[in-house]
Amino acid sequence: MTTKPTRHLLGISGGKDSAALAIYLRDKHPELDIEYYFTDTGKELEETYTLISNLEGYLGKKVTRLEAVSKDDSPEDSFDHFVKVYGGYLPSSSARWCTKKLKLEPFEKFVGDDPVISYVGIRGDEDREGYISRKPNIQSIFPFRRNIWSEDVVQKVLQADSLVKLRDLYEELSDVAQRARVVELAETPLSRGFSQNQKLNALLDADTILFNKVVFEMLRGTSYPLAQQESFSLLQNDDNLVRDDIFRILRSSGVGVPAYYEKITFEVEGQQGEYARSRSGCYFCFFQQKIEWVWLYEQHRDKFDLALEYEKDGYTWMEEPLSELAKPERIRQIKLDTIAKQQRSKAPSSAFLLDILDDEEEVGCASCFI
Repeated sequence: MTTKPTRHLLGISGGKDSAALAIYLRDKHPELDIEYYFTDTGKELEETYTLISNLEGYLGKKVTRLEAVSKDDSPEDSFDHFVKVYGGYLPSSSARWCTKKLKLEPFEKFVGDDPVISYVGIRGDEDREGYISRKPNIQSIFPFRRNIWSEDVVQKVLQADSLVKLRDLYEELSDVAQRARVVELAETPLSRGFSQNQKLNALLDADTILFNKVVFEMLRGTSYPLAQQESFSLLQNDDNLVRDDIFRILRSSGVGVPAYYEKITFEVEGQQGEYARSRSGCYFCFFQQKIEWVWLYEQHRDKFDLALEYEKDGYTWMEEPLSELAKPERIRQIKLDTIAKQQRSKAPSSAFLLDILDDEEEVGCASCFI
């Protein structure tokens, strides 16, 4: 039986992290033949499409557009099609049908049963995994983190049944100067006093690249897509990139930071604050903070009005209807609350804004593949 070649995929969400990852891998690992894709809901801000266009110029490759519903099958865009299917019921944090229908299903259809390495832009200063496909032919890799491996791989490598193999590989692959220490760590079983996360960090602290080589060898004979590879250049990766690095990559490359991330100063009752959008994706994303809805109202009034139109059937994007949020007194209060939060923080307001509105891009539907 012929084994299918492994595909290397990177999803562009329109956000800063996935865009920076595409640039980073293009510059640092040009040997990887990466396919780029974007799952289009039809409800993105124009800045998202500008970013994708800029990326295509830098990468020298097209970003494949995926759609949940083709124009041949429906005269409406994908989101509006499924709003009708769900009887006007809007997605929410407790019923994220948009993520499943508009993002995950088109992606998995695009992949099919091909073995895939999926590169995900979760940073080293983030404590989350994001979307991990349960399909056995898709393996996620996190190049921005010191630990490039997904949770399921780490569990497999550090479980009790793998202890002997882990120790033997450390004996085989380590150099003489470090062998005693790393072998001792490798053969120490997990316990209440030595958790999986503690063991992982200890092995990474000892030698990240050695840990990567050991994991790669332990995957041989498994069904993971990397098991088919003779080599993998990211084994040499021990970078740990944080938010500031992401903005630096975008700016220095010339691709640029999407305009909706740029902070805008507002004033209320003689006090100043700042707001910006914290995520890519649909302009009406229900994960937005209320100050972001105010940003949308004031900076993209046409999009706010379109979002308001969806609430005409009685469903709302959050517990507070947009018709109430848009009232002058309510906007004033939301701004004052935001200023108060910024002033309470010891960090500068701009940094704090990004903390309270952190771009959990993989939380929202457009960011399942950043």
